[in-house]
Amino acid sequence: MNYRTRMRNIREDRDLTQAELGRLLNKSQQGYNHIEAGRAELKIDDLVKLCKFYNLSADYLIGLIDKPRSYK
Repeated sequence: MNYRTRMRNIREDRDLTQAELGRLLNKSQQGYNHIEAGRAELKIDDLVKLCKFYNLSADYLIGLIDKPRSYK
């Protein structure tokens, strides 16, 4: 699974909007949408923020492993 699909799935599973995640990453809803849609790349700093927010490891969030692990 690619990281964009995983990001969308996690966000939707937690009933969060793109606007809410955009605010977390200091982006607009459209800016966050561009990441999920593949029109912009996910920056490492934003990956770290998402890992902390979701309490998920980066290797899970970016699709390297399929079993969720906590951030810490």
